[in-house]
Amino acid sequence: MQTLKIIKIGGNIIDDQKALSDFLKQLATLEGPKILVHGGGKLASKMTERLEVPVKMHNGRRITDAETLDIVTMVYAGKINKTIVAQLQANQCNAIGLTGSDGNTIITEKRAINQIDFGFVGDVKAVNTDSLDLLIDNKITPVFCAITHDKKGQLLNTNADTIASELAIAFSKNFRTELYYCFEKNGVLKDVSDNDSVIETIDAKYYQKLIEEHIIADGMLPKLTNCFNAIEKNVSKVCVGKPSMLFQSDSIYTTLIK
Repeated sequence: MQTLKIIKIGGNIIDDQKALSDFLKQLATLEGPKILVHGGGKLASKMTERLEVPVKMHNGRRITDAETLDIVTMVYAGKINKTIVAQLQANQCNAIGLTGSDGNTIITEKRAINQIDFGFVGDVKAVNTDSLDLLIDNKITPVFCAITHDKKGQLLNTNADTIASELAIAFSKNFRTELYYCFEKNGVLKDVSDNDSVIETIDAKYYQKLIEEHIIADGMLPKLTNCFNAIEKNVSKVCVGKPSMLFQSDSIYTTLIK
């Protein structure tokens, strides 16, 4: 069975032009089929602040009102997505930028109000791989931003970590899928101020312990929730760390296991 790599890039790498450029140059050389999913929350937050729109978060997830949705759509699906695609093309990697509405690839529904109203935030209900299979078969790399749709004409802001996880799960029927969450840290850290304190292996039981001890919190919580969801649904490999884990055999990173 062929291996498909689903790679999510986020954190400060998106905001650092050189770091992003270096990553994309390396990604272009990565053999085999791949899908890139990118975040961009910090740039979106800067834009909302510039436009004097309040930034609201809850447990590491953005609350998205109508005005914020307009901004994140422009930033995610526009500026960041097309910049990434253009740089991949410059490195001889044929890529295409997508939202979940393109090709009806990712269908979501607006999150129900349960204590917290997240606004125009979408929870994934279905991933259609048919259109993506055509791209992958023709050696075109899909590049997804964090915008989806509800198939009723409404765009929705959807967590990029969740999109990556759900793509990996959907493709696991026909590929050996590997899921990589890349950011500026070496992995999941015992001490957030010490980049060398990498926890190299985490299972579900240890994960709960780390939450209870407040070692894992904020934005890392939804990321690892998605990691374990993928593992439980037949994704072959799930790793968290610097992009070097994709290219260097001696790289240190975190691997999530059952």
